[in-house]
This record gives sequence, structure tokens and C-alpha cells, in this order.
Amino acid sequence: MKNKSKVVVLKCNSYDPKLIQEKLEYGIRLLGGINKFINQEDKLLIKPNFLVPKKPEDCATTHPAVFEALLNILKENNFNYIKYGDSPGAGKSINVAKSSGFYDIAKKYDVELADCDHGQTVSYSEGFKTKAFDLSNGIIEADSIISLSKMKTHALTRITGAIKNQFGYIYGLNKAGYHSKFPDVHEFSHFLIDLNSYKKPKLFIMDGIVAMEGNGPKNGDPIPMNVLLISDDPAAIDTIFAHLVDLDPMFVPTLQIARDREFGATSLEEIELLGDDIKLIRNPNFKVERVPAKGEVPGLGKLKYIKNLITRRPVINKEKCVKC
Repeated sequence: MKNKSKVVVLKCNSYDPKLIQEKLEYGIRLLGGINKFINQEDKLLIKPNFLVPKKPEDCATTHPAVFEALLNILKENNFNYIKYGDSPGAGKSINVAKSSGFYDIAKKYDVELADCDHGQTVSYSEGFKTKAFDLSNGIIEADSIISLSKMKTHALTRITGAIKNQFGYIYGLNKAGYHSKFPDVHEFSHFLIDLNSYKKPKLFIMDGIVAMEGNGPKNGDPIPMNVLLISDDPAAIDTIFAHLVDLDPMFVPTLQIARDREFGATSLEEIELLGDDIKLIRNPNFKVERVPAKGEVPGLGKLKYIKNLITRRPVINKEKCVKC
């Protein structure tokens, strides 16, 4: 019988960095301590959700207070090789860093923004759906990653959390190409599991203090869920997220595929819960579509247009062409 995945559930009703630090320190201790997951000599990347340039209260991005609390923990434990960053859905990562409040905090702690706007193609022969990824330089250069996801709904995958946060590994407009390449939600979920398997973060922290319900992941409504989730298993965190909002985990395609491929824990029977009782946090009135996800990526036509713009093609050199 395989060991159960551990998920720490922490009731937290404020974005006070000191309170969050206390909660995170307690939760990480329950999992065995920060040094269990990351070596102090590692080049560490903190990867938040930088979806779009919005203010923290819009809940489209990870809240910067969680970032600051984590930085304090790392600095106090003598982790010095730290960068942060994510490739947003559109535009430059520095724009999201500034609008979301990350930039000022990082400057305060002398932490550099990683290059997540440029990258290169890396091969992955073990991939189920793809054998290569267009990864940002920030991801490629990191020895270890801590994923700071946001608790949100998502039109495509019902919820977006720990597993889907790694889509930000892909730099720039290349994301549109992958949506076009894998138009079906289950194909796209296979791709996301491949991506997580290629370079899995060592630790996952989900910001659900104020979550997003309704029309996520960008235009939904803020709703207090008063929770932080911590684990080294992204499927387990997303499974608990689903249970907290009264959503069948098997309605979430990333969790369906994770179950089929035995990537992490996708049922309560496979998870050991630590910290606070989820019954104290559960919100059955959370606005999320409680039907199985299926079909194509919304806005696929636009994504195919973007892919056509960025796809490399041969070009005839008219000066050399002899028109044979």
C-alpha cells in the first residue's frame, strides 16, 4: 500500500504577512520542515500565478503577502539563491510583478525577477502528449521551485490551482500554441501532467485566503475562503480544493488525468489531512460549474490565429531563388 499524500489545511482570515508567516511555518513543520524539500545551495525559484496585470484585491494573481511571508521563512533559514517569476498570459512579467505588488516586496528583500519572458525548447522523451516544451529561462535555470498558486475557478478546467499553475513554465505567446495543439480539455490536461512531471516543484502553497469564484480565472468575483493549503503533491492540493467548494474532483479534467496516470492523490482515501478541519472551511455555495468539463478550449479560433502569427515557417530568399 502506497503512502498517503499529506495536505496541510490552515485556517487564515487575513493577509497580514506576519500571521501568514506563522501559519506557513507551522504547516511546513507538519510536513517535515523546509530543508526536507529544498537544499540551501539550490537556485530556488518562487513561482506565483502571474495571470494578468491586476491589483492583489482582484484575486487574479497570488497575493503578495503570501510571497513576503515565504521570503521571510527562506531568509531566516539562510536560503540566499532566490529568484521569483512567472510568464503571464499576455505581456511582460515585470508589469504583472509591479501591479500585483510583488515587485516592491522583492526589491525590499533584494530578490531578483527571473527571466520568464524568454526561453528555449527542451526535450522530454517521457512525455505522454508532448516530447518537448518551450520553457522560460527562469524555469530552466532553477534547481528547485516553490509553486504559489491561487485558488480560482476556471472556464476550461473548472478550477485552477496547483497543477495548472505550472502552465506558466511556458514563456510568452507559446502558451497559445499549446492551447491550439491540445484543443480538447483532456488532451490539454495530459499536457499539464507532462509539464508537472518534467520539472515538479518541490513544494506547493495555495493562496485561498480570498479566492475567486464565478467567471475565473481572470474576471471572477473575490470570495473569502480563509485558507492556505500546503503539500508536495499538486493533485492532492487540488483535490482538497475541490472538496472545500463541494466540487466532485472527477469533474476536474486535470484530476481525472492525474488519477488515470497515477500522478498524485485524487481521493480523500489517499490523502492525510493535517492542520485544521476542512469542515470549518468548506463552502458549498462557492460559485463553480459542478458538471464534468468537456469540449474544446474557449476562444480556440483566436488562439489558432495567434499560433499562426508566431509559428516559424520557411521564407524564400528572392535574391537567391532561380525559380527552377
